[in-house]
Amino acid sequence: MPFSSQSRPEITRLKGSALALGLLLLLGCDDSASGPPEPAADPMETPTSEAMNTNRDATPGQPLLSMEELGLPSELAPFGEPVTGDFDAMVERRIVRILTVYQLGGYFLDGPQQKGLTYDLSQQFEQFINEKLETRHLKVHVVLIPVEFDRLIDALEAGYGDIIAAGMSITDDRLERVDFSDPLSRDISEIIVSGPSGAALSSLSELAGRRVYAKPGSSYISSLRELNAEFARQGLEPVDIVPAPQQLDDEDLLEMVSADLLPLIAMDSYKARFWAQVLPDIHVHDDLVIRSGRHIAWAFRKDSPLLAQEVNAFVKTHRQGTLIGNVLIKRYFDNADWVARAMDPDELGRFDATIHLFQQYGDTYGFDPLLIAAQGYQESKLDQSVRSPAGAIGVMQLLPSTAADPNVGISNIEELEPNIHAGAKYLRFLRDRYFSDTTMSELNQTLFSFAAYNAGPARVRKMRDKAREAGLDPNIWFKNVELIAAREIGRETVQYVSNIYKYYVAYSLVNSKRDTAPPQ
Repeated sequence: MPFSSQSRPEITRLKGSALALGLLLLLGCDDSASGPPEPAADPMETPTSEAMNTNRDATPGQPLLSMEELGLPSELAPFGEPVTGDFDAMVERRIVRILTVYQLGGYFLDGPQQKGLTYDLSQQFEQFINEKLETRHLKVHVVLIPVEFDRLIDALEAGYGDIIAAGMSITDDRLERVDFSDPLSRDISEIIVSGPSGAALSSLSELAGRRVYAKPGSSYISSLRELNAEFARQGLEPVDIVPAPQQLDDEDLLEMVSADLLPLIAMDSYKARFWAQVLPDIHVHDDLVIRSGRHIAWAFRKDSPLLAQEVNAFVKTHRQGTLIGNVLIKRYFDNADWVARAMDPDELGRFDATIHLFQQYGDTYGFDPLLIAAQGYQESKLDQSVRSPAGAIGVMQLLPSTAADPNVGISNIEELEPNIHAGAKYLRFLRDRYFSDTTMSELNQTLFSFAAYNAGPARVRKMRDKAREAGLDPNIWFKNVELIAAREIGRETVQYVSNIYKYYVAYSLVNSKRDTAPPQ
């Protein structure tokens, strides 16, 4: 609903709790953190586009938080400058900088408050080293600096951080550039997961010729390619490897498998087993291992023996299986709530009953009809009977005053068709008035319009200005202006836009499956 956070039913997502993504950071997730692709003809394609360009020219490791928000004394202001050295130099500077990736659950902002499992671990590490050093009032500060996943090692080598804590696996290629701590978790396996109508697979060879979806930039892709090389030696047809949109996390893909939208995906075994507890329609193939023996650890610059000693001592008491490590994991498990899925039969019935209206008014106002339908689901679950305490009405959760404004001018929004018409027209007004800059992609124009629909255009305009000041791209929502939104507003608007994009992909897959044979 425009200008009100009380207008829509709460759609709780497990990724919105700290568990799912936070657990990945402790146990391991080798995914990149870049922004989403532009929509393509196939919603599961991942084309190269400006939406994936997350301001590559920005200074690596530039902080999103002020000194006050980071809780650092003023004398540590130059901490963002590139500097190298071992642990003794860090103690002298009184600061250890941990490079991580920004994602809900692992490390994220909810207003000015830092949250997530990686944040908790960083605070534990700060306490650990200060107790050993007996620093008392002049303590060594540990700060987290979010960096795009594919820039972590570059930023570390350049001196913009001292440690990488981002669920990074130990590989031969990475060992040529950085050193790793002792593992935080060991022997991670990557397996195949199928949905309710998936074939009963009994061996890896049965994957030959089948379509398997996986996160782009993840180790799942390289593991499947290695499997294809083995299949070629055996004279078998290769696996059809399909990269999923970057914006969809592993748990989003598991939801889609559970809803029978995707046939097969590659996934870490521990992650799949956890989600099987809340998504009973997924089938975890523990016997179909595409890679095993992965170890997850923190990384630091080569030739840092003093830092290695401190980190390894910390890992010894905080890794998976230790008392503290298990307490942290339990903390996030206990906070878990799972998502209301848009793909159950009742929700799809409402989708079918309204899609012709989204098609009509999406075409009228120049929006992808499925994007507007996804917004309607986020607002009301496509339920015209919904009324909010603030007075918002119907599928698009509009205030009567908004619908009556001369820029919209649609009456009778208590009825379904005028309600959807008014919502689409208001969204078009927002896009034309505030986000029509030709330097902004069409997708980002729509994403910013969604954000303004939720938070108000004035607030979004201010967030774009602050993103520019922070060295982020003010014309890109994901991984840029959304970071400022998380700091300035909290999780509300960030989750609002993210959910709409996920539901859009889900609806696109539903339509694709109805028009064509299910992917095999």
